[in-house]
Amino acid sequence: MTSAADLPAAESNFPLDRDAKHQVSLNPLQTATGVYVTVHGHFYQPPRENPYLDAIERQPSAAPAHDWNERIHHECYRPNAFARVLNDRGEVLGIVNNYEYFSFNFGSTLLSWLERYDLEVYQRIIEADRNSCARLNGHGNAIAQVYNHIILPLANERDKYTQIRWGIEDFRSRFGRDPEGMWLAETAVDYPTLEALVAEGIRFIILAPSQAQRCRTIPTDEQPVTQWHEVGGSQIDPTRPYRCFLEGVRSEERGARGQGSRGAEEQRSRGEKQPDSRLPLPDSRPYIDIFFYDGPISRDMGFSDALSNSHHFIGRMGLAIRGDRRPAQLISVATDGETFGHHKGGTEKTFAYAFTEEFPRRGWTVTNYAHYLSLDPPTWEVELKPVTAWSCSHGVDRWQDDCGCGGGGEWHQKWRRPLRNALDWLRDRLIDVYETAAKSLFCDPWLARDEYIQVIRDRSVANVQRFLSLHQSHSLTDSERVDALRLLEMQRHALLMYTSCGWFFEEISRPEGTQILRYAARALELAEDVAGVQLEKEFINRLSLAPSNVEFFGHGAEVYRQLVLTAQVNFQQIAAQYAITSLFRKQEIGSNGQRSTVNSQLDRFSTTHCPLPTPHIYCYTVNQLDYQWQRVGTLTLAVGQLELTSEITWEKEELVFAVLHLGGWDFHCCIQPFTGRRSYNQMKEQVFESLQQASAAHTIQKMIQIFGDRSFNLQDLIAEERHRIVQMLSQESLTRLDLLYTQVYRDNYGVLMAYHRDYLPVPQELQVAAEIALGSRCLDLVRSLCEEIGDRDTWEHWAELEAVATEANLLRCQLKLPEVKQSLEQLMLRSLWQLLHGNVAVEDIQKIERSIDIGCQLNLGLSLARVQEVYCRCLHSQIIPQCLQTLDGDAESRNGDRLWDLTQLRYLLRLGQKLSVDVGGWLDRIG
Repeated sequence: MTSAADLPAAESNFPLDRDAKHQVSLNPLQTATGVYVTVHGHFYQPPRENPYLDAIERQPSAAPAHDWNERIHHECYRPNAFARVLNDRGEVLGIVNNYEYFSFNFGSTLLSWLERYDLEVYQRIIEADRNSCARLNGHGNAIAQVYNHIILPLANERDKYTQIRWGIEDFRSRFGRDPEGMWLAETAVDYPTLEALVAEGIRFIILAPSQAQRCRTIPTDEQPVTQWHEVGGSQIDPTRPYRCFLEGVRSEERGARGQGSRGAEEQRSRGEKQPDSRLPLPDSRPYIDIFFYDGPISRDMGFSDALSNSHHFIGRMGLAIRGDRRPAQLISVATDGETFGHHKGGTEKTFAYAFTEEFPRRGWTVTNYAHYLSLDPPTWEVELKPVTAWSCSHGVDRWQDDCGCGGGGEWHQKWRRPLRNALDWLRDRLIDVYETAAKSLFCDPWLARDEYIQVIRDRSVANVQRFLSLHQSHSLTDSERVDALRLLEMQRHALLMYTSCGWFFEEISRPEGTQILRYAARALELAEDVAGVQLEKEFINRLSLAPSNVEFFGHGAEVYRQLVLTAQVNFQQIAAQYAITSLFRKQEIGSNGQRSTVNSQLDRFSTTHCPLPTPHIYCYTVNQLDYQWQRVGTLTLAVGQLELTSEITWEKEELVFAVLHLGGWDFHCCIQPFTGRRSYNQMKEQVFESLQQASAAHTIQKMIQIFGDRSFNLQDLIAEERHRIVQMLSQESLTRLDLLYTQVYRDNYGVLMAYHRDYLPVPQELQVAAEIALGSRCLDLVRSLCEEIGDRDTWEHWAELEAVATEANLLRCQLKLPEVKQSLEQLMLRSLWQLLHGNVAVEDIQKIERSIDIGCQLNLGLSLARVQEVYCRCLHSQIIPQCLQTLDGDAESRNGDRLWDLTQLRYLLRLGQKLSVDVGGWLDRIG
């Protein structure tokens, strides 16, 4: 055995070997030569949706964003899809899709969110993989990921395979090809996990250097016995790939199986062609190839200033180059993708410049693992430690024991083992339920589960029907279809409840722990719906053994009661939400762009029968079968009949409701199953008769008599909708307050100016009145401008808006105007789109320029990102080509495209300057 000290040391230069003269002429994309660089980003967010709604609810801690997915998206995922390369004046030289250069994996649940909420960025990610395939001989940058980030060494064998298969199928359906590699959650690995990966066709994985135990060169005909190097202290050389053999005789015995020197001599004597003696001997054992990322550099990317600029980053990467005169080597780094913009703001610019300028200047080739593997297959093999992960120094105890990893000061993690035990117990009970109930519905229940990912990706009715037809053991009835989907959903949530994030931190009551318990609760509910088994009581008892660090909860059972059960949603709650919000669904927009008040909105209904369009409430379809409302004095009563259908399990319920709005925040809503047309009509007649007495108490008493004591009010609505209604209900009061503060501001304008002129402290009441009055007027003007974007007679609005901005600055007002910021950004984008796809009009350019100026005056922090992206795309596809045509004296369009004259081109280029795009050179050329 040799020690790690005998391995080659890192050097700052990269000397070529004795064939250097030949290598300089080689194409590094076709032949392994020189330095290669791979930057891998593990892009992943924990799934955050409410299991009952299939949607993420508002997360206040992510403010001003709606939720953490949205916030991190705007800080990281989108900036890397449109990364700026800037000049020394801060102007945009170009926009780079960093995903074309990153090696990356995206969590399947995160990609589903991106596909739903920002299709443009999602398509940029897919396009990046396609472009990297074209650049790197068919090897794309994207690799797959274990589906919902569970710790595979802790999973049972069936779950292990399903997670891998779901990850592969999800990848295939998005990227249109089979994955070559797969990212393991937390890089947690053991040999059974490797065997499963190989069985499913995965060629390589990425691990931390600390996960290797020992390595050696693979025996060859020339050297049939090689020496192992102990590298258990993160000493493995990360600049080369390794091969990990999975079964068969021990590696030391391989030389005896291969042809030794005597066998080779006999072949030569018979005149047989000899293989290259430097290549590894043939080996029939299954294997997987492994890349180990450079630990020190990867840590520096997250915890030092290595990403502060391209110069620092390139310098740090260069220290990893080894001077052992090998033909090629790989500098490989990997970290959480959220580092690139979320944890370290602006670093997408560092990568954009490094990928497109710094690496090419040094002659380094940006590649991905699959491409490098095709050029330089492993000549070394590795053995791994038994069970390891990159974020736990105790194997995988972080996800099952109180090991101290992820601790928060004095807080313990004694809850981890009981939580794991409770979920394992539940998983095993759900297996019994599934096998018993599913065997009468599916030909192969577990094959159906493995292929259920096809439904998760596409829940259209046609696709679900196709899936069920393929797997059903007989022609299923409607109720059997529901049970089949319930069972598969039960299994999906049984997998989701193992998402690794639930154990990662220091406390069970954190959002991550609560989330996996919500998945467990949904699985429990579905098991009871299908099979009638009641497992929740025992599950809660087992959770009581998981001690919480938070005194309020005490243990996991109370976390479940306080944070999980309260998030459950049933059909009656969905019906109540529909009933209460139906009173506001006919909201009208006035000529000034403001919402009508609730009372005036109700007065405008032309009939008591209001057929409303079929809406969707989260993952439920609502079919309104009947609806009638009536108003007496301040009371409003609505009665209706609904058919609710779950878009996930196809469950249906037909319900009737009566909702009484007493005014303000007070609602009384009752729900019951539909039992027949006659009883429904009788109920409707009785409650409307009770309303005629104009007594809220009398009407509520009648509703209780018919429906029972259970009722719903505003507080029972899903939070998102409750907040929207609260805003609508408060609009009338806010409008009155705006008028009041405006009057105070006008009456005291001279006094305010006197205070500011003499630099005296302004009374808070007067300053607040000025800020509210000016903010309200600013909002009204911007709404008017947005509505009248096609009207050429809106310049008085711009002039007044500029006057308001000037006045706000003069009075040192701190205006909080998020809606104005968003509206101006949208106005600029629409104006630019109209400008570039129609006739170049000075008025459209002035709208964009004025928006930028007003945003600066009001300190709105306007984002020019989207406008710059559209402009840069047009700059390279239209403006520059037409500048070249004009300079060449060619007045004819070669492609039948619209031609701009010289004056229009100047206007467009000056707009680019205003948008901080580097167009100065072109302006100089056209004069």
